[in-house]
Amino acid sequence: MTASTAPADLLYSETEEELRSAVRALLADRCGPKSVLDRIETDQPHDPALWHTLAVEIGAAGLLVPEKLGGQGASHREAAVVLEELGRAAAPVPYLTSSVLATEILLGCDTAEAAPLLGELARGRTVCTPALPLTLAPGAPFPAPVRDGGGGILSGTVTSVADAVAADVLLVLGDTGLYAVPAASAELTVKVALDLTRPLATVTLREAAGTRLADPATARAAVAGALLSGAGLLASEQLGIAEWCLTETVAYLRGRHQFNRPVGSFQALKHRLARLWLDVASARAAARAAADALATGAPDAPLTVAVAQAYCSGVAVRAAEECVQLHGGIGMTWEHPAHLYLKRAKADSLALGTAGHHRGLVADFAELPAP
Repeated sequence: MTASTAPADLLYSETEEELRSAVRALLADRCGPKSVLDRIETDQPHDPALWHTLAVEIGAAGLLVPEKLGGQGASHREAAVVLEELGRAAAPVPYLTSSVLATEILLGCDTAEAAPLLGELARGRTVCTPALPLTLAPGAPFPAPVRDGGGGILSGTVTSVADAVAADVLLVLGDTGLYAVPAASAELTVKVALDLTRPLATVTLREAAGTRLADPATARAAVAGALLSGAGLLASEQLGIAEWCLTETVAYLRGRHQFNRPVGSFQALKHRLARLWLDVASARAAARAAADALATGAPDAPLTVAVAQAYCSGVAVRAAEECVQLHGGIGMTWEHPAHLYLKRAKADSLALGTAGHHRGLVADFAELPAP
């Protein structure tokens, strides 16, 4: 693989910081920990009002969509900033699935049939979810396609589909191409998932009518590209999780006293927090490098994405585990939000490929022999 000749820009631009401020202010006002905890105890963990404000009023849903199709014409760097803030809040919105994965698939199709749906997604009028397992990783074999009985009449089952319960349209990979299927035409069986803010469902199609968007070769190439982008941007969500866990843990240990001293002043805990800070700083560099590589179309983007996922996945889990443990007894309770971040981090470590899968990709790209 040819290395990128231009150095990666890891810094946040002024525009990205303004976008961050808008998204963070919205989430602080409408998506606090208590709000998220209350929602996951219901049958509808997604927050439609929050999604409307984020997608329509802020315009985050259309960041990756060109302006000629009704989007913002931004890049993966801006989308990464949004995902970082959504990770900080463990927000129950279908941004990764609809505004990243589904959008990238439709952009990859580049057909007249896909363009209207892209416009609907960009304007926040429609939520679209790929009917693919969330665990499907870049470079991994695709699952068996759904069968087309003729004329776009589809039958089959797909497991572990994220955010299907919030979708208006499902993107279905059939044996004769990619199809857009109204979510109302599918039977959804919601699974008991670890991360209750991003529910998984088994999608069953029984002679459901779909609109063909692309031929099989184009569809598979589009899905492969979307998986790469999704994995790269998921690293920013994992970064946001780790940042929240570190910030909250430091604040708690500063305020918690034992033996008339702040708990955070004990040397052993200082060392643990210092190591975690270094991990988070490194994760930020890896996530930003992946977002920049995707935004600039760098030739080494697959390698950069694999490095980011291989590293950020573990950092998010470690930060969440430290958050729970260093909060002591309160960190183990349902009332404290630490478990939301631990569950999101654990679920994200399986989404779009495990760290082990991505380490294998790194070895392949670097032409390293297997052990």
